[in-house]
Parts: sequence; structure tokens; C-alpha cells
Amino acid sequence: MQAQRTAAVTRNTNETQIRVAINLDGTGQQKLNTGVPFLDHMLDQIARHGLIDLEIEAHGDLHIDAHHTVEDVGITLGQAVAQAMGDKIGIRRYGHAYVPLDEALSRVVLDFSGRPGLEFHVPFTRAMIGSFDVDLTHEFFQGFVNHALITLHIDNLRGDNAHHQCETVFKAFGRALRMAAELDARAAGTIPSTKGSL
Repeated sequence: MQAQRTAAVTRNTNETQIRVAINLDGTGQQKLNTGVPFLDHMLDQIARHGLIDLEIEAHGDLHIDAHHTVEDVGITLGQAVAQAMGDKIGIRRYGHAYVPLDEALSRVVLDFSGRPGLEFHVPFTRAMIGSFDVDLTHEFFQGFVNHALITLHIDNLRGDNAHHQCETVFKAFGRALRMAAELDARAAGTIPSTKGSL
């Protein structure tokens, strides 16, 4: 039986102090405390729908706003995923998911390509979800992509409720991440790339 793919990363700056622990082969357990309740709710979607065990503790300059905290959580989570993935031998590499929530529908497609790339197309219907600035959704995923070294396409195909739009994005991301990181018995011992590396 293969050892579980885990990592723990700590990132400290003058703006934030963040610790992330992850198990890619988990069951969706989570312990989240970022100081940004809506972000915790979205990270819970990643854990539960990605079957990833996830612990995140963050302390940031929330007296200014949530920007640094949300972006830096994305960065640190990306670093943890990259470490946990290791050499990427035997993974499926590509993942995709469509997720609906009532009137909203989002599609997420990702590739553990070894190259950072983000296409983010989410026409939010309002600027704020409670006290959460929807612009920070892009900042989270940009930070993640830059440090996980993945190619990520996010498209909200329809939706009238901004909370639903955002939640479908995070749920679909969790499902796509689960698929792409999954070990493929038929590809055991191989790197899914003609280059021989990812």
C-alpha cells in the first residue's frame, strides 16, 4: 500500500502567519481557522469534495482587509499541494468537474503541468458576499496556481446568486483536484508526460 501523500508548510511574513497541513489521500476532514469565515466555508468545500484532509491556521492583518490573508492562504496551500504531490509518478494529471448549486453552474479543469497558468472567468453578480470581497477569489486561485505549478481553468457558466457562483467554483475545484491527483493503477511507475517529467 502506498504511503499517504502529506505535507506541512509554514509561511510567515510581516502581513500574515500561516500554517497548512494536507493529506491528499484523506477523507475530507478539516480544521480551518483563517479569520475569514467565508474563506473557511470555501476551503471546507475543497476538503470535503476533494477528499483531502486539510488543516489551516492563519493570522493576518485583517484590521486592513482580508486581501493578504486570502492570497497568502492560496500561496501556502499551493506550496503544500506541490510538496504532497512529490514526483507525480502514476497520477492521472488532468482533472475536471462541473458542479451545480441551484441556478449556478461552474466548470473547473486543471493540469498538474509543472507550469503556472490561470484562466479565471467568473462574472460575479455582486461585489460582496456578506463581508467577503469577491475579487479575492481570483487572488486566492492566482496564489495557489503560482505555487502549486498547475494550469487551472475556472468558468462560471451561469448563476444569479454570487454565493452560489463562488461555492460551485470551490466545489468543482475540489472535485477536479481530486481527479487529477488520483493515482492511476494503469499508469503506475510512469510520469504522464512525453517529456518524462512534470
